Amino acid sequence: MDIAVYLNAIIALFVIIDPIGAALIFHSLVPPNDVAHRVKMAAKATVISATLLILFGNFGEPLLHKLGISIDALRISGGILLFYTAFHMITKDIEYTNTSERRDIAVFPMSIPMLAGPGSLTLAILLYSKADESVTQLSITLAILTISVSTLAMMILSRYVKRVIGRTGDDILRRFLGVLLAALAIQFVHDGIVNMSATM
Repeated sequence: MDIAVYLNAIIALFVIIDPIGAALIFHSLVPPNDVAHRVKMAAKATVISATLLILFGNFGEPLLHKLGISIDALRISGGILLFYTAFHMITKDIEYTNTSERRDIAVFPMSIPMLAGPGSLTLAILLYSKADESVTQLSITLAILTISVSTLAMMILSRYVKRVIGRTGDDILRRFLGVLLAALAIQFVHDGIVNMSATM
C-alpha cells in the first residue's frame, strides 16, 4: 500500500464527505430511540455510497473517454463543482429538524447526494485517474473504505456526536473543511489547465 496516496485520499474524502456533519444530519432524519432502524439505515447508506464511489472511480474515466471527455476537462469542471460545494459549506446554514417518522433515508438523501454526491464521485474519478499502478488503486480503495467505516460509526453514534460537538462545533468544522475543499478545488482546476496547455 502507498501510504502517501492513502493519506492524500483520506484527507480529500474526509473534507468533502464530512462524516461528522453527515452524522448530525443523519441524527435529525431518523427516530432517536429506534436503534435497530438507525443501524440499518446507517449500514445501508454507507454500503451503497462506498460501492458507488469505488465503481464510479474505477469505471468513470473509460465512460468519459467514450463520451469524448478528457480527464483534464473533468479536472477543471470537477474543480469548479467542488469549489461550488465548498462555497456553500462556508456560507450556507443547515437546518436540523428532528423527526419521529420511520422511513428509508439510505438512498436519498444519505447516499445520494450526501455521501456519494457529485463532488465525491468526481473526486473518486480524479483520484483513480492518477493511479497508474494496482498498489495505488488499492490505496485509494482502502481510503474510501476507511472513510465509509468512519462515517458508519459516526452515524450509529450520532446522538453522542451531537452532544459532544453541538451545532456551533459543526458550523466551525464545516466552514474550516470548506476552506480546505476550496483550495483542493483550485488545485484540480490548475492541474487541468496546465495539462491541457501542455498537450496543445
